[in-house]
This record gives sequence, C-alpha cells and structure tokens, in this order.
Amino acid sequence: MLDYIWVVLTAIAFGTGDIALKTAGQFFTALQLTFLRFFIGGIILLPLAIIDLKKRKYRLTGGDLAFLVLLGAVNICVSMNLFQAGVMRTNASLAAIIISTNPVATMIFAHFLVNDRFTKKKAVVLILSIIGLVIVANPMNALKSGNVGISGMLLVVLAALTFGLYTAMGKLRIDKIGGPATNSISFIAGSLINLVILLAGGTSPFAGINAQSVGSLLYCSLIVTGFGYLCYLRAIERLGASNASISFFLKPIIAVTLSAIILHETITVFSIIGTLLVLAGFAYNLHSNRSNI
Repeated sequence: MLDYIWVVLTAIAFGTGDIALKTAGQFFTALQLTFLRFFIGGIILLPLAIIDLKKRKYRLTGGDLAFLVLLGAVNICVSMNLFQAGVMRTNASLAAIIISTNPVATMIFAHFLVNDRFTKKKAVVLILSIIGLVIVANPMNALKSGNVGISGMLLVVLAALTFGLYTAMGKLRIDKIGGPATNSISFIAGSLINLVILLAGGTSPFAGINAQSVGSLLYCSLIVTGFGYLCYLRAIERLGASNASISFFLKPIIAVTLSAIILHETITVFSIIGTLLVLAGFAYNLHSNRSNI
C-alpha cells in the first residue's frame, strides 16, 4: 500500500500546477511555456536518468530512443499543446474536469496495449470519481455564464485522450528503461520538436524570461513537470497505468483546496460532496487491493 504514496505525490505536484501555470502564463505563450518547462525538467532529470540506467545495467537501444521520441511527441507536442490551446478557448473549470477524466482513456488503452485488464473494481472507481469531479467543477455555472467554447472543449477532450495514450504507452518499456530516463529523454525529445514549431512560427523560445517570471517558470519546470512526472511514472512502474492515473481524480481536490487557501476562493457544498465521492473511490480501490494481497 506504500506504493500509493507515488499517486498522492503526483496529485500534489500536478494539483499545484494549475496555480503555477496560470502565474507563469502571464509571461509566456502556451507553446513557449510548454517547451521551456519540459526542456528544463528534462535537463534537470538527465543526471538521475544516467545514474538509474547504470544501476539497472541497461544500455538504451535504437528502438528505445525511437520509442522515447514518440512518447515525448505524444505527450508534449500533441497532448500538452492541445490542452493549452483548449484552455484558451473554453471555460477553465470545464477544461480542468475534462483533462482529469483522462484515466478513462488510460484504462481503455492499457487494456489493449499492456494487458492491464479493465475490471469491475476499476469501473466502480471510475464512476465514483467522475461523478465527484463533475460535482466539484459544477459545470452548470460555466454553461450559464456563456463562456463555454465548443472548439476549446473538443481540444481538451483530444488532450485527455492523447494523455491517456501516453500513460498507457509509458508502461510498455518503463520496467526496462526506468522512470527517470523515460521522463528525461522523452521530455527533451518532445521539447526539441516543440522548439522547431516555435522557430518555424517566428517566436523566440526565451522571450519573457526575467526576474519576475523565473520563479514561476522554475516551479513549473522542477516541481510540476520534473518531480510530478517522475512520481507519475514511478506510480505506473509500481502500480500499473490504470492505478497510477487515479492521481488525476485527486488532483482537482488539491487544486480546489489550494485555491481556497492561496486565492481565498470559497469552498462550496458541491466541492465537499464531490471531494467525498472521489475519496470514496480512492478508498475503495485501496481496500480492494489490500483484500487481494
């Protein structure tokens, strides 16, 4: 059960990311911020990747490198870019709940890619968690406000689907390569592809870096991206893609709590009820796994 600490740490890192990315977004474009945070995160994690590979006594093959480039392209160039573009075109709360339902896609892709069977237990966890997330987000308010962009919602749906694909794909070689190398190399590869896109569009990748922006940029790069994904892939390695993706059900709870503490936003009855449902799903998953030991 101690392995679930990686799920909780992932949720904390990603949960704080909403506030950090919003702050950093004042200084950088979406494509630029995605490049910077993943490139910096990948470089910082590179020494850990080298050390871990030496401990495993494993040397990367050409097939491994090709796989990591593909993994980085799916995650950074497709999923994260789609998500950033979608957030700009639709209501933020709806975007948050849509991306947090990516475990549905993960469990479907994992069923076919890595034989991570979609069980009755997982179905119960999904149902409880998704209902809880919808209640927390209270999307009816967004719909009434008229700020919902259909194109933005579709982009975030695609982001959630492709992130689910990325999570399932990560399990294919993580047992051999390890989390640090999977993170570092795929981050660097995906970021370099993003850099080409930036340069082709005539945008300087380093514009906006100054004394005001460097703090939020480093937090997004080191904590949200580096530490968060390291914990996430460690959770995949220890628990499987489906169980690791539960962190996304916990993420909104942390984000709502921090928003109340830092931004002084009100925690509503909907937030409390939804949180209890998500926690119920998480507790059920823990109890079921303990029973199987």
